[in-house]
Amino acid sequence: MNKPHLRIEVATIDSFILRLFDRIDEDNMPWLMAAGTRLRQGFGEHLVDLVPSYTTLLLHYDLHHLDPRQARERIAEALHDLQPEHHANGRCHRIPTWYDPQVGPDLEPLAQRKGMPVAELIKRHSQREYQVFALGFTPGFAFMGLVEEALASPRLATPRKRIAPGSVGIAERQTAIYPVASPGGWNLLGRTPTCLFDLKLEGYSLLKAGDRVHFEPVDHAEFVRLGGDDTPLETPQ
Repeated sequence: MNKPHLRIEVATIDSFILRLFDRIDEDNMPWLMAAGTRLRQGFGEHLVDLVPSYTTLLLHYDLHHLDPRQARERIAEALHDLQPEHHANGRCHRIPTWYDPQVGPDLEPLAQRKGMPVAELIKRHSQREYQVFALGFTPGFAFMGLVEEALASPRLATPRKRIAPGSVGIAERQTAIYPVASPGGWNLLGRTPTCLFDLKLEGYSLLKAGDRVHFEPVDHAEFVRLGGDDTPLETPQ
């Protein structure tokens, strides 16, 4: 298992980037989650925010009660003799997805580039369990991975001006779901009726770092029955 090597980098006057790893790996998450637990305990009420990513944690502390030296001391104490969390903390989500060119305009072009039938591409994307590494870009947008190398594809050279909510896409070895309408350059494979961003949810996001996701292929009728919008808002690039 890839073990962390902590480096503390100043982000702002009251925050640090805690860099534990240099490369993205699914084995990073148990260490990052364990570090998060320790840091929340160590900082207590003086922790303003803690944001995990693929290889780092962004720690924002209360400068009115801790100076940078004291914050560094708490970090060192909290992460001393760190061990990964082997038990699964996050939730497992099953996300119904309609894979179809009508809502996934890059589905057929990507399958053609990869030299495989569309059905094979759908099978490979949906049979894998993905881990939520980080949230960003827009509220509720979860960066998940890792997509198998055979499906990895770079972002579009020209991003689309509008992506429909629920659109499922691939960029490099990441996969994600657009929670709200927004511009975007990921390769779109389909769409889910699942709501990812809701002000009624804790943190406004269905998905959280450490969660796991399975995409479950559904047909058009089931997609619509579940409340999906099948309006083809996107066009191939």
